[in-house]
Amino acid sequence: MATTHTTADASRVTQVPEDFEMIRTEVRRLCDKYGNEYWRGLEPDRYPEEFVSELTTQGWLGSLIPEEYGGGGLSLAGASVILEEISASGGNPAVCHAQMYVMGTLLRHGSEEQKRNYLPQIADGRKRLQAFGVTEPIAGSDTTAIRTRAERQGDSWLINGQKIWTSRALYSDLMILLARTTPTDEAEGRLDGLSVFIFELRDSNGELIDGLTINPIPTWMNHNTTEVFFDDVVIPANSLVGTEGNGFRHILTGMNAERILIAAECIGDGRFFLERGSAYASEREVFGRPIGMNQGVQFPLAKAYTNLAAADLMRWKAANLFDAQLPCGTEANMAKMLASEASWEAGNAALNTHGGFGFAVEYDIERKLRETRLYQVAPVNNNLVLAFVAQKCLGLPKSY
Repeated sequence: MATTHTTADASRVTQVPEDFEMIRTEVRRLCDKYGNEYWRGLEPDRYPEEFVSELTTQGWLGSLIPEEYGGGGLSLAGASVILEEISASGGNPAVCHAQMYVMGTLLRHGSEEQKRNYLPQIADGRKRLQAFGVTEPIAGSDTTAIRTRAERQGDSWLINGQKIWTSRALYSDLMILLARTTPTDEAEGRLDGLSVFIFELRDSNGELIDGLTINPIPTWMNHNTTEVFFDDVVIPANSLVGTEGNGFRHILTGMNAERILIAAECIGDGRFFLERGSAYASEREVFGRPIGMNQGVQFPLAKAYTNLAAADLMRWKAANLFDAQLPCGTEANMAKMLASEASWEAGNAALNTHGGFGFAVEYDIERKLRETRLYQVAPVNNNLVLAFVAQKCLGLPKSY
């Protein structure tokens, strides 16, 4: 059974299963304990340990883990609601979202031994899986050009190389890593020769394993991102996830989930902006009347609302395809692009509505605007999404 929402809540102008309402209510109840003052107080780079710990304790970060491994057994559509509500409350789900989208690679391609070893520990919070080691300084968005090398040596793998934008690596116990196991000139095809691994970042004393260095990268927003260096890092042979050489294909599962969940976060950001902007426009009086009576204030908010609602429909389509284990790469990419642009549009409309107060830290508009702007660039640049759509949907010549 489904219900149609037609309130000023722009993310919910669509058909949504009613059982998600419970998720929204419970997540918002938790988020209300960590209001905007809490998130403001984390600037510029403190990690919200208290929030993430409680989110884990209540089972939300283990929601995608099947029940047989101690998780919630939730669909990706349901998980997307969790992140959406965190965003809509004024929080920043980027502090923990990787644990959800990285999960897809392990769930769909990990061995039974890996699942039984790691998933129960992730579900109950003994281990955090936040680090996704894919991007490299030179390769950038060209993932198949990565150079980090994994060489088999007996019952171990020897890792050498560098990753960048590996967010929350300092607050993670485990890493999913993509590395080259076959030199580029020896690989059969462009997508071959890459393998994916899961391994512990720390030893029994809680120290980073030998040869591993993690350095923070200060950024425009509080994102806790890092660069990671591997200098003869040794990991067990059973760290390999799936089939050697097929790692790029394996991580696509996680990447599609990532785009869908990011789209949901942007929908939540857009809700935050439109709720704040609409409330301020109704209350603020200039020249003896509410500024919301002026079309110059109304129309940008209304247009952003419309675009956000349209993006949300694509988010649900992509999530439903993913949960049905059907191809969803195009829909996932389009959902992320549309939602990231709609949330930015809503943020600008809210900023303009607030005028000078929009730049004041206490109103939280500027903080959320910085956070949502990231998603036009990451996890994939919107220009690359357009190139993908041009090739896959319109049959145009491949541009990259």
